[in-house]
Amino acid sequence: MHIRFDGRTALVTGAAHGFGRAIALAFAALGANVVAYDIAEDELRETAAAAHKAGTPLTVRALDVSDRSAVHQAVRAALADSGRIDVLVNDAGGVLGQLGRPLEEIGEADWRAIFAVNLDGAFYACQAVAPAMKAAGYGRIVNVSSGAGLGISLTGIQAYASAKAGQIGLTRQLAHELGPWGITVNNVAPGFVRSNPTTERQWQAYGEAGQRALVDGIALKHLGAPEDIANAVVFFASEQAGWITGQTLAVDGGK
Repeated sequence: MHIRFDGRTALVTGAAHGFGRAIALAFAALGANVVAYDIAEDELRETAAAAHKAGTPLTVRALDVSDRSAVHQAVRAALADSGRIDVLVNDAGGVLGQLGRPLEEIGEADWRAIFAVNLDGAFYACQAVAPAMKAAGYGRIVNVSSGAGLGISLTGIQAYASAKAGQIGLTRQLAHELGPWGITVNNVAPGFVRSNPTTERQWQAYGEAGQRALVDGIALKHLGAPEDIANAVVFFASEQAGWITGQTLAVDGGK
């Protein structure tokens, strides 16, 4: 299988570290014109430096995906620069530093903040790219949710599990809405991967026994890497996945 994205423009949110960085670098290495977005500007510059070092430079732009106006403006700017938007990857998300707490202790602000970045942001970006993709009669949208959206969250954060499940529902709905224009919409649901400072803290908090139990619950008996998630995203965005839409692929080593 030979996958390339030469001449294609790919927008990747959440590209400052972890999955988003691996995804942005993967598309750049495969010839795409990549615009990588994140609210964490310092780490986003590290993504740009890694791409430059690899000889596959990409463009980085600061963006808060929970700001609908900013998302639409960013997409208009990308379209003005390249004249096309072929691929959108919605990877921005996370737990925003929150920890698992009993249901009755969750405040409205904490609940809404996680929905804003994990679900609202994906909706805003899909909404923003849809007109250009419809006009082109072509598009690939890949949402990155979580195993938490398919089962329960290892973090115990109710809003995170709910928002990721909502993103999977959004994927199915948009696949049917946008399909007549040749636009596919799919979802990658990663299992636990040590991919950023948050997951690293989570891993350390499990302790030796908890870490062993987590790995023992994986069919392949080892943790994955951000590149494993990037590979699945790249496949969904490729021509080889042209007749696949509305699907959620668990990339978790087997559960």
